[in-house]
Amino acid sequence: MRSSLLLLMIVFGLQACSLAGVATSVGAVGGIAAAREGGLKQSAIDTRIAFEINDLWFKYNIDAFSKLNHTIEQGRVLVTGIVQNPDHRVEAIRLAWQPEGVVQVINEVRVAESDGFSGYARDKWISTNLRTKMIFDKDISSINYTIDTVQATVYLMGIAQNREELEAVIEHARNTNYVQQVISYVKMLGDPVENVEDHAVTGPTDF
Repeated sequence: MRSSLLLLMIVFGLQACSLAGVATSVGAVGGIAAAREGGLKQSAIDTRIAFEINDLWFKYNIDAFSKLNHTIEQGRVLVTGIVQNPDHRVEAIRLAWQPEGVVQVINEVRVAESDGFSGYARDKWISTNLRTKMIFDKDISSINYTIDTVQATVYLMGIAQNREELEAVIEHARNTNYVQQVISYVKMLGDPVENVEDHAVTGPTDF
């Protein structure tokens, strides 16, 4: 119980101290499947990795990385978002490899101009609506998934109980308004990290 409370304090403390504009999700924390595979020890490692990446990005150039997000789950780091300078894309990924315990860094950073507030609002709407669909689908353990939407592309990460559940999540994402593409880095329960492959699905364009 003490370990659980300490972990929650660390996680919520990180969220409270997050740098402005840098969003962090630690997929393993609170996830039923993730806890089953990695337990509190792995959750604490993922939380530390998240903190260290934030610190490295801040020390390098917080403005350059203000539109980047990272999700950490069992040592796998998914980096998404937008930068204007290609060199910043390279540096963000290099720094994400630095913390001890990182076993994989997935580079989904785009070199592009920001879509502005309207684009941000659209992406938040997509993520919120997809999360709602998953919560109300009794065949999906939604707590085991993280969702990150960048310029109408949905990135999924987490642990699926089986192939059918993952396909249901992807189908919900494809059928969410404004989604242009769905990219999954979801790991199947029990599979080793090195076996994870991305599953890209072109979705409807409803602009």
